[in-house]
Amino acid sequence: MPDTAPGGSGRNLRGSGGGVSRATARRGNTCPGTENVMEGVVERENMKRAYRRVVGNRGSAGVDGMGVEELKPYLQEHWGRIRGELLEGRYQPQAVLRVEIPKPGGKGMRKLGIPTVVDRLIQQAMHQVLSPLFDPDFSETSYGFRPGRRAQQAIAKAREYVAEGKRWVVDIDLEKFFDRVNHDVLMSRVARKVKDKRVLRLIRRYLQAGIMEGGVVSQPERGTPQGGPLSPLLSNIILDDLDKELDRRGHRYCRYADDCNIYVGSKRAGERVMKSISGFLERRLRLQVNREKSAVDRPWKRVFLGFSMTWDKVPRLRVAPSSVLRFKSHLKRAFRQGRGRNLSRFVEELKPVLRGWINYFQVSEVKNTFEELDGWIRRRLRCILWRQWKRSFARAKNLMKRGLGEEQAWTSAINGHGPWWNSGAAHMNLAFPKSFFDQIGLVSLLDQVLMFQRKP
Repeated sequence: MPDTAPGGSGRNLRGSGGGVSRATARRGNTCPGTENVMEGVVERENMKRAYRRVVGNRGSAGVDGMGVEELKPYLQEHWGRIRGELLEGRYQPQAVLRVEIPKPGGKGMRKLGIPTVVDRLIQQAMHQVLSPLFDPDFSETSYGFRPGRRAQQAIAKAREYVAEGKRWVVDIDLEKFFDRVNHDVLMSRVARKVKDKRVLRLIRRYLQAGIMEGGVVSQPERGTPQGGPLSPLLSNIILDDLDKELDRRGHRYCRYADDCNIYVGSKRAGERVMKSISGFLERRLRLQVNREKSAVDRPWKRVFLGFSMTWDKVPRLRVAPSSVLRFKSHLKRAFRQGRGRNLSRFVEELKPVLRGWINYFQVSEVKNTFEELDGWIRRRLRCILWRQWKRSFARAKNLMKRGLGEEQAWTSAINGHGPWWNSGAAHMNLAFPKSFFDQIGLVSLLDQVLMFQRKP
């Protein structure tokens, strides 16, 4: 983020310091001093933090085609104008670019709205000022998109409820949540704490910014597009009413963004809660509950944030089978690209994928999932090797290099079975044991989990 305004005039980016402290935010809904929030948004240090975050996140270009590498020179030339428009309440966001990505499990597509890099910068700067206003009053059992909180904490709390005897779950799925957010309802919640009309107008403009899809721009009447830095905070603001209602009723629950699980002691209680909370969401917040995906069921039969749990009296966390299948599907695409590649280099490229997955699921207490996945990954790599050798002579020669006797090597090389069968056969397991893959740097999921659980 440049320290001065465009044109080298030396004009400082620092505003009047109108940001609101966390201590002020805790005083209640009135939030004295929030009439000058925009000054805090454009304040120099806040904008520099936002700039570093946006550049660090990279991301795709928006409708104007500008990438993050072009942001700094653009700001050096235009920041003075943009800052003035923000302070005067005249800034107009550009349309967002509609893109679609496959939903987890491959069932349907998820629509994202990609703001321009300049709008991402402004949204990030707003988020940094608004989050300390709202976050202190959010529920303790709200875990999504909040500083110092993560999905694994929500999973641990859910297990705690089940261990207490709440062995039925009301699993509420909000249908197309981000697409159905009512703008008036959302803005009324934001206005409870923010009195700066410039900020309120700008948020509404972001909500109503056009959506470009297939070269045509349409104007949304509801929804907050996923993809902008401000959307996660706005989702928590509107769903905070749900949290407060559940707290008022004394329910045990966990919420991560629009995933909400309520834990109760019986099926009858769960059905009663499902009916009343669905009515609350539809009447009060004008959100639609997906009746097909929502259910009252046993926790070990449902998936929450990729996890499930065992049915023991004190349940253990486990990776949900659907999460394993999704991970395997992702890896299969990588293995197809690995054919014909140097195995060590390919394993090096797999490392961040494997580490990222296990870092999320390492709190799982059921180990056989990781052991089975490790075996499946090694078999896939052995399959790549068998395909690369192609001819019987090359297969026998390479098996002998790996310590197999001549007779066993030739018998294995000409057995007539396909690559997948051979990759799981004794000769390939003997030639390429786990120790071989450890030596070339393959991440063992089971070893990573055991290391995590040995930590004090």
